[in-house]
Amino acid sequence: MPATATVLPPLLREGDRLDSKEFLRRWEAMPGLKHAELIDGTVFFMPSPVSVFHSRGHGRTHGWLWFYSELTPGCESGIDCTWKMGPKDVPQPDLFLRILPDYGGSSRIEGAYATGAPELIVEVSGSSLSRDLGIKLELYRSIGVREYVTVILDTEQVVWRQLVRGRYREIKPEADGLLRSRVFPGLWLDAAALWNPKRSVRTAVEKGVRSPDHAAFVRRLAARVGE
Repeated sequence: MPATATVLPPLLREGDRLDSKEFLRRWEAMPGLKHAELIDGTVFFMPSPVSVFHSRGHGRTHGWLWFYSELTPGCESGIDCTWKMGPKDVPQPDLFLRILPDYGGSSRIEGAYATGAPELIVEVSGSSLSRDLGIKLELYRSIGVREYVTVILDTEQVVWRQLVRGRYREIKPEADGLLRSRVFPGLWLDAAALWNPKRSVRTAVEKGVRSPDHAAFVRRLAARVGE
């Protein structure tokens, strides 16, 4: 008997209007496509190529979140993860920091993908700036991402927002020039260190995780296990 031909789904194309299920079905059939996302039912591809400047900013920001998560049991950071956030939304944020579900976090893993809303998302914004400050900001607000950080490469600026009563409000640097998370005590950022190779993003985090607020946060997370 002749072999039955495998019928592949249509190619994923930028601008397609799809639901989450069909988006993932098509994308999984295209292993060569590494960066795509569905926002409000529309397919977007990530810009390419990526400059060295963008890569450095991305790497230093990831190092900042990774270092904090290593020192904070119950927290996890990640990079370029696909998130199932709804029937029309499957974004691929640059970075995230979340509280693990066993410790009271609001997100979870279903199969190969993360679902729900991580507590903090970071977008490193170059050519994607209009999307990051437009439809993605609105998505993260509506889904309940509690803090949203945009690292704006062209202007060497960090904008950190906290979700307050359904709206994002900007967190400003404190008197010592550091930005401080309201959701993750001890997650402190010297924004200038993202651009200046003579400064380390670790320094502010090391100070933050020695604070009484961070110690109390770790105790609270540990107390949630097994509830």
